[in-house]
Amino acid sequence: MRVGTSSLINFGIAIRSAHFNVLGNRLDEFWRSMQSYPAMKARHFYLIFCVVGLVLPYSQLLPWLLEHGLNLNLLFRELFANRISAFFALDVLVSAIVLIWFIQSEGKRLRMRLLWLPTIGTLLVGVSFGFPLFLFLRQMTVDQTGARA
Repeated sequence: MRVGTSSLINFGIAIRSAHFNVLGNRLDEFWRSMQSYPAMKARHFYLIFCVVGLVLPYSQLLPWLLEHGLNLNLLFRELFANRISAFFALDVLVSAIVLIWFIQSEGKRLRMRLLWLPTIGTLLVGVSFGFPLFLFLRQMTVDQTGARA
């Protein structure tokens, strides 16, 4: 029995669709369960992820630095060693540029203080630290001034 190409494509689409439906249902269940927990203040959530965003990346960088020292040539060679790692490196680079612009524009709009802190955090650690730090500082400003988010 010979199976046509269109049958295989339709079968693949049906399987992917079923996976997305299962994933969507699980995300809905997760969201509903999160809403039933006692309310966590946004600033606490952001602060927790500041710590996570600092610890996780540095847990990989520090051992590398201990092994190789501050060898920037090797760092960039390994960072762009293949297309997948280059994809992630460029994605984070673009995200960091956009984040720094957002930090400055949104921070000035809300008249936030300490805007240099998440900018430096983004440059020294990455988006995983700078973004939650900015959101933490932003939430503190919004809470104190009653400004609209």
